[in-house]
Amino acid sequence: MPVEVTWWGHATCTVEDSGVRVLTDPLFARRLAHLRRRRGALPPRAAALADVVLLSHLHADHLHVPSLARLAPGTRALVPHGTARSLPGLRRRLPRLRFTEVVPGDEVPVGDVVVRVVSALHDGRRLPVGPHRSPALGYVVEGEARTYFAGDTGLFDGMADEVGAVDVALLPVGGWGPYLGHGHLDAERAAQALARIGPRSAVPVHYGTYWPLGMDAVRPHEFHAPGHEFVRHAARLAPEVSVHRLAHGESVLPEVSR
Repeated sequence: MPVEVTWWGHATCTVEDSGVRVLTDPLFARRLAHLRRRRGALPPRAAALADVVLLSHLHADHLHVPSLARLAPGTRALVPHGTARSLPGLRRRLPRLRFTEVVPGDEVPVGDVVVRVVSALHDGRRLPVGPHRSPALGYVVEGEARTYFAGDTGLFDGMADEVGAVDVALLPVGGWGPYLGHGHLDAERAAQALARIGPRSAVPVHYGTYWPLGMDAVRPHEFHAPGHEFVRHAARLAPEVSVHRLAHGESVLPEVSR
């Protein structure tokens, strides 16, 4: 059975592997605070169908409560350890979901796949102030393929060793402006991560979907260019990797090694 990856926009992807539907950081909103969806139609209802949801960290564009409310009752959701303390009302607002708190090193079986939890270098707090109660995470989905969802992260020592051998890497390549700062990958740093990890295929995510209000009239290239720039840098730094720059809602069947 081929493995299929669909990009719905921002960090939201569906990975179908071994009959299991895995959904990453669902964000199905037209707007979020000062951000507006500027590219791609809202995902269809079918995008919310999943056997397990992987939530990389507590920022509102990655753990979005109204989007999680669209999931079917009983859907399992993996969240960073400490989520219940940081968001004490989450289980009350979403009582139909089955939350499991995880830390790097955990392995969670879901049907015929295993989800392995890995580290990320990013501020995992719900807000940019307050105590650090929850780490940011990445995940590796291991079934017919091994698919790495990086969430939000910067480059860090030991990244390749912890992620291990993977077939597909879903890597963030952009953000809300030209200077992303510590704990983020821009297009060039994402290509450097690609060279370290060495997957067979890669899909750039976390760019070109949501823009701050007013920025589309000022510097729109800063939001849609990262995908093209990632392709260019990847060709230079990791030429053996097949890069699939997907349109919103587009799917790909990446090559796998087993």
